[in-house]
Amino acid sequence: MEINTNTSVGDIVKTNFKTAQIFDKNKIDFCCGGGISLEEACQKSKVDINLLVPELEALLTLSDPDSKYIDGLELDELCDYIEKRHHSYVNENIPFLQVKLQKLCDVHGENHPELFEIKELFDGAAGNLSAHMKKEELILFPYFRKMVKFKNEALKPEGEFGKVSITIDMLDDEHKTEGERFVKISELSSSYTCPPDGCGTFQVTYQSLKDFEKDLHRHIHLENNILFKKALILESELINK
Repeated sequence: MEINTNTSVGDIVKTNFKTAQIFDKNKIDFCCGGGISLEEACQKSKVDINLLVPELEALLTLSDPDSKYIDGLELDELCDYIEKRHHSYVNENIPFLQVKLQKLCDVHGENHPELFEIKELFDGAAGNLSAHMKKEELILFPYFRKMVKFKNEALKPEGEFGKVSITIDMLDDEHKTEGERFVKISELSSSYTCPPDGCGTFQVTYQSLKDFEKDLHRHIHLENNILFKKALILESELINK
């Protein structure tokens, strides 16, 4: 892949997910903000693009079979992958983190009042993410699978499709909300740094929160920069048959 100033951040990460670590290091949002050009992203984050491009190009020379595999999935297969890999991760880790955060508030809240805000923010994320994923599993993903069925069986749409962009815009806004929420959690926790008086539970909880945010970033990246784009292209093809 050749990079220029107009290449979108999301396309770079889609080609090789290893580049995400460079964007993270430079505080460039590759998931919720992946649709903007590299030039615009560097301007927003006050990063020298002339230093960033060679670093990205060096990583792009490395093989990333996972990114190649994911980008090659059909729309319905990508829905299955996201549900099995990321939705299940969120559902499994929310209860664990809620219990651990409550314990930290009970034991360390007096000396670390920021824990109460972190817990409140995470509880908000837990409720919203659960509802968000249900919308995808019950409404959006079945719609995507239906489009694939019409394509594979050469069926005539006859008014079946044409509204996916409205739903995508709504879910994209929800992605931004959760991205911003975790920026606040990261700031309050000093980038998930266990304080000197923190116990083992403190360390485990912060590491788990950090892992949760990392998984969420990839989850949103897969949807915003790959899944939704594939869906819009396929719907356009079906409508214009």
